Parts: sequence; C-alpha cells; structure tokens
Amino acid sequence: MKTSHNTILITGGATGIGLALAGIFIHGGNDVIICGRRQEKLFEAQSRFPEIHTRVCDVSDYSNRQALFEWVIGRFPGLNILVNNAAIQKQMDFTKGVEQQLPGENEIAINFIAPVELSALFIPHLMKQEEAAIVNVSSGLGFVPLSRMPVYCATKAAMHSFSWSLRHQLSKTNIKVFELIPPTVDTELGRGAREKRKQEYRGIPPIDVAEATLAGLAKDEFEITIGQSQGLRTHTVQEAEELFQRMNGNW
Repeated sequence: MKTSHNTILITGGATGIGLALAGIFIHGGNDVIICGRRQEKLFEAQSRFPEIHTRVCDVSDYSNRQALFEWVIGRFPGLNILVNNAAIQKQMDFTKGVEQQLPGENEIAINFIAPVELSALFIPHLMKQEEAAIVNVSSGLGFVPLSRMPVYCATKAAMHSFSWSLRHQLSKTNIKVFELIPPTVDTELGRGAREKRKQEYRGIPPIDVAEATLAGLAKDEFEITIGQSQGLRTHTVQEAEELFQRMNGNW
C-alpha cells in the first residue's frame, strides 16, 4: 500500500492514536481529514497541524455518519483511505444490574456499529479509486479480555472478526483491509480508569502505534500487531486462559 499522496479520513482523530496517525500521515505527504465529537479538541489538533481538515461528528449517530459521508465525498472526491479509529472504553460491573450500563455513551454504537456502517457507506466510493484501504483499529484485548471492561473487549473482538470477513469479501477489489492491533496505549481512552486503579504503567506512546502502522501499511501487513498485542494474538487456548486469569486476578 502506498503511504503518501493519499486522502485519508480518520474517525476519532483529534486525540490519542487518531491524532498520532494524522500527524504521521501529514508528514508523509497525505491529505488528512479527522472527525470527532468535541470541537475544542478539533481546534487543538488543527493548531498542531494547520493542514488538517476537521469535521464535528458523533459517529454513534446514524444521521451524523450519513452527513459525514456526504460532506467528505463532496469536498474530498479523492478519498481513498478510511481509518475506523473512534472508540470509547467503560468499566462495567454486571452484578450491579442494568442501571449501571445505561448512562453515558454507547460503546457498541461507537466501537462497532459506526465502523461497520461507515465501511458500508464508503466502500462503493473506495472501489472507484486506483488504490484504497480500510484500516480498522481493534485491540489486543479483543483476543484476551479484561473482565472489568467486557463490552469494550467484545467490540474489539467483533472488529477483528469483521475485518477478517471484510478482507475476504473485498479480496478481488482494489480495497485492502488492515487491522491495527495495539497494546495498552497512553491516551485518554483508559487513563482515568488506570489512575483510579493506581496502575503505574500507562502504555506505549501513540506515536509508536502510528509509526508501526505506517510501516505495516507499506508492507501490506494486514494484521498490524504492536508490542504486547503480538503475544495476546498468538497464544494457544491454554496459554490464553492462563493469561486471562493473571490479567483478571484482582477482579
């Protein structure tokens, strides 16, 4: 996959991994569009990278997704890469009943429904490009979950399955489907929960993920596993169960 002279849309691109990807793609000579829910974060991203294009969008909302698609296609007809990065992470204790699950943002809508439907919207357009790609950001926790965040882990497992199936469906087209599988990354996604648990390790810097992504795309490495995620991805069933027990021993 060529890594320069692309037009790239990154969801959740104003912070964390998304912003690191935006920066490295811009430096590589690409035209980059990011979307996010918070206008102030988009302004901050644009102050760092004046070349970036921004759009406020809540990807959990169908009408917002449709409006994003129409805006992007109208203004950037050369779009050839979609990066499904937007995600949230919530701790959930199902022993406390349904009330504990209802407040706030919907992990399933943001983490899984949005990338599935955005892919469906953009694929007909991407098929018209000379070379195109969809990059889905999953997680090592999609392979060995943390029980304190069961829905997040389940959505990332679903992203892996979806990416695998979509890659097969599109194998005879010009669209390449990549899955980015990062380990724990030092972003605001899970920072509050880690601080609450007094967890000292914050994860790898987002720029490390971005650099690995760029290298993986250049080599057509369709599952880009980074750091500790490599071990989570490749464990046998017995090893995975042992690792699960170690990871979740304090729950």
